Amino acid sequence: MLYILALSRSALVVRHWFEIDLDDASMEHGARIELRELASGGHRGSESAAQLIAADRPLWRADLFDRMQDEPGTFSAAHYHPDFAGNEPSVRVWDTELTADPWRWLGEQIASAGAAANGQPWPVDPDDAGELPGLAGEVVSLARRFAPDRCGSPAECYRLTKDARQAVRLMAGYLRRPDLLDASWVAPWLAPG
Repeated sequence: MLYILALSRSALVVRHWFEIDLDDASMEHGARIELRELASGGHRGSESAAQLIAADRPLWRADLFDRMQDEPGTFSAAHYHPDFAGNEPSVRVWDTELTADPWRWLGEQIASAGAAANGQPWPVDPDDAGELPGLAGEVVSLARRFAPDRCGSPAECYRLTKDARQAVRLMAGYLRRPDLLDASWVAPWLAPG
């Protein structure tokens, strides 16, 4: 399940995410918030025809994650990616302000169009940037619905992320230490079918 808040030329995608660390097979989950550029396409059909809306090129991502082995709500794996090279995120950036109060931090990022974390505003259309402050509260509210402490079982985590099944399977396949993986937790993603 995911929510997409589309502006004129960009969109915010809010969802739950599940991830396996490729080095030690530890697991992380929580709210993922991405800023995406809307793909521009020509007009299709008549003046009343439905138009394609594609939240395509990623511009920024915040992962408000817990590690599964930690106490829920510690946000010990919370980080962000200030930019992307194509579809691939930059390295994780850790911020003590993010870990200390992820909801306030997220609200500040949205309200400032990204300038609050690294001083560089997001590369979005000026009209969209002007609308972001008014969406900050709604984005935080949606992200809280996907907080790590709201998902306490493999079945619930899978229900929220089953559309990412292929990504989880790739993670499991790339593990450097597959012997450390909690196979019972990831069973729903790895089940045949």
